[in-house]
Amino acid sequence: MSIFRKITILFIISFSLMSIIGLWIDNINSKRVESLIKDKYKKIANELLINIDNKKQIQLIENRYGLRKISSKNSMEILHKENLTFGHITIGKQSFQDEFIIEVNYLDESLVYETKDEQNITDKTILNILIFIDILVLVIIFLYIFKLLSPLKIITRKMEDFSQGNLDTRININSKDEIGILASSFDNMADNLENLIKTREELLRDIGHELRTPIAKGKFAIEKIDNIRDKEVLKKIFSDLEVLTNGLIELEKLNIDNLEFNRFSIETLVLNSLQKLYIEDESLIELEINRDFNINGDLHYLTIAVKNLIDNALKYSTEFPVVIKTENNSLSIENIGKKLDKDISYYMKPFTQEDSKTDGFGLGLSIVNKIFDKHNLPVEYIHKDHKNIFTITFNS
Repeated sequence: MSIFRKITILFIISFSLMSIIGLWIDNINSKRVESLIKDKYKKIANELLINIDNKKQIQLIENRYGLRKISSKNSMEILHKENLTFGHITIGKQSFQDEFIIEVNYLDESLVYETKDEQNITDKTILNILIFIDILVLVIIFLYIFKLLSPLKIITRKMEDFSQGNLDTRININSKDEIGILASSFDNMADNLENLIKTREELLRDIGHELRTPIAKGKFAIEKIDNIRDKEVLKKIFSDLEVLTNGLIELEKLNIDNLEFNRFSIETLVLNSLQKLYIEDESLIELEINRDFNINGDLHYLTIAVKNLIDNALKYSTEFPVVIKTENNSLSIENIGKKLDKDISYYMKPFTQEDSKTDGFGLGLSIVNKIFDKHNLPVEYIHKDHKNIFTITFNS
């Protein structure tokens, strides 16, 4: 879950709690007002009703409770109304006012009063305003935090671009806070890494050129040697050196190159891999393409990976054929042979191989592992019925 979603959830929770508390307090205050009406103004209205014919007593009641007589009333919200045999008592309140209206009607007599400001109403209004301000401040803080953290989205996107091999990606955020420092540190790191990788690329090209040239010259010079034994030894040395050089260069290129994803069939991948092996005896391989399906990946590098797996299967088989099978979006390579002495992860490291096998340098499975890692494809190994089985399951 992203940090922005977490903040949004926390804001919704805080906003909901604040709103519930505000409504709850407003409800309590409304009940207090209703109680005030019942206990105070209803009593005043009854006193006025009892003494409605006694003007002197009415004057005393007006002075005692600070009532102001008004000739007429505007539209008001009726809070309490009590019908009597010969009249009625009404208590109301005009909108946005802190005074109550008391109306007493008895026969032909009618008294309408406005009370003095009620402090409880004022307190309720102030409290409601404060709660509203709290909610408003909460919203402002939420929007400010979102604005403050919005560069994180840019940083995350730029880092993802850089991790995909876009080495010229930079963030360029110049704020003075921790986020700006983070962006600046990333840009400096990206500069250093880009320079380092470019230096390695140049070194890789130079090594490839400088090694391949003398190897080619050496292989040409071998042909002039008459001693057959020495000639074969030197051929083997130069051949091993060429294999090692090509393997190291291929492994290093995997750290630099970006994959070019395309859609192609599994049958195309298998056939391309077999073509790279130049197998003269076709009986060594048995194909079981039970269902052809399409996959998405870099055909060049996947071909190298599958070729290396088939090559290993051929080298370590005690009986033939090696079976290449496709089914359920998976590719399996099976050969009859003894179980690997160590866990498969051991052989995925460079320069590791079975002790009994002297040919090669242990780079094949390391290249396989790196290629499939860059495709996010797992390689599974099991030994069953005297068979070593490597299986790659492709994304559907």
